[in-house]
Amino acid sequence: MGKRRVFALAATAIFVFAACSPAASTTPSSQTPPSVGPSTAATGGTESASPSTSAAAATVRLQLQWAPQAQFAGYFAADKQGYFKAENLTVTMVPGGPDVVPQVEGSKADGPEFTISWVPKVLEAREGGSDLIDIAQIFQRSGTLSVTWKADGITDPCKLAGKKVGTWGFGNEFEVTAGLLKCGLTPGLENGGKPDSQYQQVIQAFDMKAFLAHEITAAEAMIYNEYAQVLETTNPETGQLYSPDDLNIINWNDYRVAMLQDAIFARKAWLDQGSNKDIAVRFIRASLKGWIYCRDHPDDCVQYTTDAGSQLGAGHQKWMMNEINALIWPSPVGVGMIDPVFWGQTVKVAKGAGIIKNNPSIDAYTTDLVTQALAGITDDTKGADFKKGTVQVTPGGN
Repeated sequence: MGKRRVFALAATAIFVFAACSPAASTTPSSQTPPSVGPSTAATGGTESASPSTSAAAATVRLQLQWAPQAQFAGYFAADKQGYFKAENLTVTMVPGGPDVVPQVEGSKADGPEFTISWVPKVLEAREGGSDLIDIAQIFQRSGTLSVTWKADGITDPCKLAGKKVGTWGFGNEFEVTAGLLKCGLTPGLENGGKPDSQYQQVIQAFDMKAFLAHEITAAEAMIYNEYAQVLETTNPETGQLYSPDDLNIINWNDYRVAMLQDAIFARKAWLDQGSNKDIAVRFIRASLKGWIYCRDHPDDCVQYTTDAGSQLGAGHQKWMMNEINALIWPSPVGVGMIDPVFWGQTVKVAKGAGIIKNNPSIDAYTTDLVTQALAGITDDTKGADFKKGTVQVTPGGN
């Protein structure tokens, strides 16, 4: 867990969200991007997108944490609704994927100006010398689950002693391993470990195939992605799709080991140069408007995601958009603001699990830039009345 993972940027394809330019797609470099027509801002947005007459033009890059999907729909909406254009910004989005570690790419001196990553991953990177700063905390809740079969009767993580537990690498596993550590469970078993105090940690692919094949007892899953992949699969015994009744869910928010996830990060060295703080404020403001738009127009944002080159079906993206909105809204102190209590929990869990050794420095996050960004938004930035919708699962997510 403590070893730092450094990987080359394998996904070389990028796409540019620029004023009056075609919107290209983002796919892993092994795939051929589809042809996408010119981007046109939709009408009926929740905020005016009138161009700024005073802000200097700037071109910046945003490193996504994964390939295009509704997890990033707010940024796609910021393009389609003209919010980036209104801030006189041209935004190039760099896709992530299984071979891309966003916090590593974002920490490079010549790396993207903005990075989407999870807070504990960046805290780990900061102990290795990164100067990334959380400048806007988009997700207010964690989406990490562990999924087990109802028939196995595992309703508590402590019952995973002696079991095969699937976890991802790249720092995505931190909440699962921290939660099991609270039960006194550590990885082991392969070499004569103790089944009452250990479990077999299985490196899980970023899918649910091993779980569906009953090769592992518990699988790591994001509520907006892999969990839906199970529900979109046909149960061979019944010929019907699996349902939530077939599963037991361990939601790590319920065990006080959930940690802050998707946030916008920028390097301190870059922010301190010239007018870059102003560029950051403009980028945050446009992005937040995009997320507000996706809250109020989720179907539009599903379309924007598929237009951006998503490799998953529209049905799956509709599920994802619904769940992503629920991780953002309501935002009690304003979208993008950091809850200091949840930040403190993230630090405490990260330290207790050995992800980091020390408390992060005081400049690990700032609310100054997002506060300025929010001041320029007239729409509802808290979403206090938000209610998660109900989405019909579709076979295969199509």
